[in-house]
Amino acid sequence: MKRHFTVSGFVSDGQSTALHWHRIGKWLPAGGHVEADEDPIEAVLREVKEETGIDVDVVATVEPYGHQQPPQLPPPVTIGIYDLGPDGHSDEAHQHIDFVYFTRPANGASLALPDDEHAWVWVHEATLRDHPQLPLASCGAEMPIEDDVRRLALASIVAARDATATGGS
Repeated sequence: MKRHFTVSGFVSDGQSTALHWHRIGKWLPAGGHVEADEDPIEAVLREVKEETGIDVDVVATVEPYGHQQPPQLPPPVTIGIYDLGPDGHSDEAHQHIDFVYFTRPANGASLALPDDEHAWVWVHEATLRDHPQLPLASCGAEMPIEDDVRRLALASIVAARDATATGGS
């Protein structure tokens, strides 16, 4: 089976997370394929900026080991494996091996989300916890947020809030 390396970046401000209605029919964070010669951190920063217009920093969720060499990248929060079928972009079934990161807006970054066909919305922590579905702007129908996305979005909000409180990244 073909496998593609991808990244997802949950953008959280300590109260809410940005999600969009993806063409595959799900609420998802920003993300996409890791390009040739790109590390996962470069990929998630690029994908978040391309999709949301927001400059972000990765929120480290574990302390790096105490050595200086070789340099270390912050590890993903998790690595998800998603089976995908044929669609408009692929003629065959394949997997996405997805490096999932928590991010927060960089100091001074605008929090304005694009007003386009991708239906980006800020989803408040209480909504994710108590009412895990969102209305589609195009028709008003309430669409559920997948459990993995909901749980990661909640954890991302907490991580962004903790990083802000401690002054860390």
